[in-house]
Amino acid sequence: MDYAESERAMDEGERRRIVVGVSGSLGSVAALHRAANEARRADADLLAVLAWEPPGGELAHRRSMFPVPVTDLRQEAGTRLLTVLDRAFGEAGPGARFQGLVVRGSPGRALVESADRVDDLLVIGAGCRGRLQRALFPSVARYCLAHASCPVLAIPPSPLEGDLATLHRRVSLRLPVDARELTDGRH
Repeated sequence: MDYAESERAMDEGERRRIVVGVSGSLGSVAALHRAANEARRADADLLAVLAWEPPGGELAHRRSMFPVPVTDLRQEAGTRLLTVLDRAFGEAGPGARFQGLVVRGSPGRALVESADRVDDLLVIGAGCRGRLQRALFPSVARYCLAHASCPVLAIPPSPLEGDLATLHRRVSLRLPVDARELTDGRH
């Protein structure tokens, strides 16, 4: 679809969409808030997409002797999406026309396929990742940046997210935590 076709589609009643990936992580919640702000600012529709795959992946699910029914997995994903939205916006909602979408598939591909119009804006959280995570798990943000046919807005992680992860690690390992480190005014 070229620019002229995009303009005709908009004239015929299709509204611009802000598509956002939602997983429940801190990065995805930050992206969800930014996407809602963009939707309100541009008077666009907000499309929150949660991608899901069976535990262990598609191959493991097909080979399992007693696989969990796909309808149960999809319903669980839908419940997770509603929970994230409720925690992010509460009763007030996002303040823009909104639609939730639960898609079976890998997150990167699901987001790129959902944001399939040239006038869409795809908003994703670019969460903090260590070397091990990068080696084991593909980056959804990188996939979207490489394959999307629309603009992509990658929301960087908050510096507080790293501090929170460090604090969580220290507490789980029962290491001492100095409360002065939490209030040293760096942020």
